[in-house]
Amino acid sequence: MIEARLLCVRRGAQMVLNDAGCALESGRLLAICGPNGAGKSSLLTAMAGLIDPASGEVSLDGRPLSSLAPRERARAIGFLPQQAEAAWDVSVRTLIGLGRLPWRAVPGRPARAMREADDAAIANAIADMQLADLADRPVSQLSGGERARAMMARVLAGEPRFILADEPFASLDIGHARDLAGLLRLQASRGKGVAVVMHDLAMAMNHADRVIVLDQGRIVADDVPEQALDEVVISRVWNTNARWLGDRGARALAV
Repeated sequence: MIEARLLCVRRGAQMVLNDAGCALESGRLLAICGPNGAGKSSLLTAMAGLIDPASGEVSLDGRPLSSLAPRERARAIGFLPQQAEAAWDVSVRTLIGLGRLPWRAVPGRPARAMREADDAAIANAIADMQLADLADRPVSQLSGGERARAMMARVLAGEPRFILADEPFASLDIGHARDLAGLLRLQASRGKGVAVVMHDLAMAMNHADRVIVLDQGRIVADDVPEQALDEVVISRVWNTNARWLGDRGARALAV
């Protein structure tokens, strides 16, 4: 479990996250929602151990993240930033293979077994993200949506126990967004903990096990989707009158 306790995060002089606490359990999909500037990305990045909070602590299975070696942390937690970029114009397959770097030179792992594990993980990630036809194409020749899928595949190739993704649906068309939502649900069903920052409240309602709602750096709801995203919360946080339509699992938000 990844657990955050009383997190406060500053950006310059501004406090962007204030006394935030949450837990990401194995086998669960957590949606993090809120208006622009609410602190969603700051919470996710702190949960990944990539920024130091001004106060509070993040732990992994009871151990402070700050006490873990970077490679050990990277094997446990896969992080997809909001604007992931490739530093070099490599092939899609090579880019995805970079997700295996935390597993290189693991003590006690024979080189042959390591290569076989790498090849299998890369192949699975390519298949999961439907990138077989693009695997040998340079990253520079991908569309925005294709690049987003390749970046997600890089995270999957690392076979982390926890997947933290910041707005992974933003560049995807409706079909690939649906497929990715199903894939993330599948990852949770396989025992991984999945946390996703998302603006699509219907996506959160239909796919998440739990939803956190942030507003002005504070957590204002942390509950099952039907409670965290009820019409009263939406009206108060997003200043919008809305109502839910449809059956559970296929809800739509009318605004």
